[in-house]
Amino acid sequence: MIKKALEVLQRYFGYTQFRDGQQKVIDSLLQGKDTLAIMPTGAGKSLAYQIPALLFEGTTIVISPLISLMKDQVDALQQYGVPATFINSSLSLKEVRSRIERAARGEFKLLYVAPERLESEGFRALLESLQVAFLAIDEAHCVSQWGHDFRPSYLQLGPFLKSFPHKPLIGAFTATATEEVQVDIVQLLELNKPNVFVTGFDRPNLTFSTLRGENKKTFVLEYAQLHADQSGIIYAGTRKEVDNLQVFLAKNGLKVGKYHAGMNDEDRQKSQEDFLFDERTVMVATNAFGMGIDKSNVRYVIHFNMPRNMEAYYQEAGRAGRDGEPGECLLLFSPQDVVLQRYLIEQTIFQPERKMNELRKLQGMVDYCHTPRCLRKTILEYFGEENVQEECHNCSNCNDEREMVDITLEAQKIISCIYRMRERFGIGMVAEVLKGSRKAKILELRFDELSTHGIMHEVPLQEIKDRINFLVAEGYLQLSNGEYPVVKLLRNAVLVIKGEAKVTQKVSQQPSREEVVEVNLFDRLRVLRRKIALRENLPPYMIFADSTLREMAQVFPTDHMAMIRISGVGERKLEKYGDEFLAEIRSFIEENGVVKSLVKGPMPSASITRPQPVRNPAQNSSNKIPSHHQTYLLYQEGYTIEDIAQVRNVTVLTVQDHIVRCSLDGQVVRWDDFIPIEQEALILQAVNQVGREKLRPIKELLSDEVEWFTIRAVLEKHREIVE
Repeated sequence: MIKKALEVLQRYFGYTQFRDGQQKVIDSLLQGKDTLAIMPTGAGKSLAYQIPALLFEGTTIVISPLISLMKDQVDALQQYGVPATFINSSLSLKEVRSRIERAARGEFKLLYVAPERLESEGFRALLESLQVAFLAIDEAHCVSQWGHDFRPSYLQLGPFLKSFPHKPLIGAFTATATEEVQVDIVQLLELNKPNVFVTGFDRPNLTFSTLRGENKKTFVLEYAQLHADQSGIIYAGTRKEVDNLQVFLAKNGLKVGKYHAGMNDEDRQKSQEDFLFDERTVMVATNAFGMGIDKSNVRYVIHFNMPRNMEAYYQEAGRAGRDGEPGECLLLFSPQDVVLQRYLIEQTIFQPERKMNELRKLQGMVDYCHTPRCLRKTILEYFGEENVQEECHNCSNCNDEREMVDITLEAQKIISCIYRMRERFGIGMVAEVLKGSRKAKILELRFDELSTHGIMHEVPLQEIKDRINFLVAEGYLQLSNGEYPVVKLLRNAVLVIKGEAKVTQKVSQQPSREEVVEVNLFDRLRVLRRKIALRENLPPYMIFADSTLREMAQVFPTDHMAMIRISGVGERKLEKYGDEFLAEIRSFIEENGVVKSLVKGPMPSASITRPQPVRNPAQNSSNKIPSHHQTYLLYQEGYTIEDIAQVRNVTVLTVQDHIVRCSLDGQVVRWDDFIPIEQEALILQAVNQVGREKLRPIKELLSDEVEWFTIRAVLEKHREIVE
């Protein structure tokens, strides 16, 4: 039989041999055995059921979940000369009847059907005229509620199979399925002593990378421009994110399309075809795009947001390099991704057991984004593969050249704090205590009296949270299941506290003095530019572009001759704005003790002083910088709201208001600094119920521990609630 299969393979598809794993699956089906095949994206699972279909008598029904997917498959088969057609909601009843009649006459060997069709008794009656020898179920993981893409319509397959007088041969196919999902597929489809084939999940031609702390839009733009001649997919978490990113990339000259469920069918189809035919090299999309899209030359897949689970990530990332050539899979992680996915789970999944399972899988993705181990090994072991080599030398962790440092002391501080908090709180609260926050809840619980309160005050709050996540990923800590996960200690943590085990982590080297100075001066020049723009009633970029300010921050021009050499500074702008910017640069040099070697130009005559203790910026520049921008300068230097209030001799409420005003002015505010991670989803749910116009209705839906400013911070972070 395999000989005949090879003849069909060559006759219709032009290949002389099967790929790894295909032959075993085809041989099993040709022997009449129910078969479950888990074959990774790019392994050729479609051929594994198409070839048996061409050898069997009668018609093969293929269950396929997406209209676009079945149309693509049928179009491709017809190009090969294979008689195939589909039935879905785009057809009239008359056309449906016609296609079934033609299939009954033997005109079609494969009939693709959406699972929703099987819910209709009338449709099932129409199929009784067919001689169905083989039923192929594509994306079979959709039958399991533990799968990453559960579809209730797939549960109709059971009654449908029982409607046959003689049960047909069944082949179930999927690219990703954990062991529990495999068990579900066998049981729910009532496979009869099936042969189960798991073709290795590894895709050695793909490079996996995770990146944290990137400016995502800038990274994506620069990467896409660098690979402008290659096809790539960029997955984003929401429709709004897709729309914004597509517009941003298009404005910067890229040939980019978009795809999400909010578009009409015609626009989605046009965008997909433009991408398939290389009219558009980049596709920005939600996870609605790509299932089964047979475009072999996708060279990179970027996840702009972290997906909900590993199954979804690996399936989507696997759309790169389907031709066997190298492909890159990049995941851009930010803590906000976790909040977004947790929020979406809360909004879309209502069964408690399934919700718990989805939250557990989400934590698995967070661990993946923080692990220092080989990313490929992490993925393969998730899917149950054993004896995976420790390093693949083809992922960002294996090729990581950052310095390995001992973080045992920091780990002991974190573990000790969790212990003293009785293992009853989440990552956000633990980090706040370590940072030394004096929020109302912390004072109420008297955590400010703990010996660990403020023990990591010099470390940025987000860095503390990242360190805790690292300890979770490495098995020192554990997060409880549920909507509000609590940090628990594991046995390894006890060994660390006792000094019996060390903790190491790869970290980036600290930026040089030059880099720190450059960043700080750049921020101050932006503040000055904003002030001038308000005065002139002009957009800030019309004063000077960011690139011009950045060059000033690198070169330190201190007179007209040096300033005119800066790109973007012409004679007219030098005359209008030059003196103000030169004064700001000279002031910065004096205040920060910038050494002569850093200054690219003649030094001013004023003497250079060493850095002084923090002082109120109003002492030197109250006539130059608005009050709320003075607050922002201190915030940028890493001072807490309480510290700023003390230095500036104003109330905490005033400082909070200043920070909001600066955000509205266009300044960058790291809102996560002010939002306990366990409260953000709750606030978003409240906003979803009562709107964002007034704070009090939102506050009334929340517990007393949620502060007013936390609500304001969430509203600023999410200017528009995700769809």
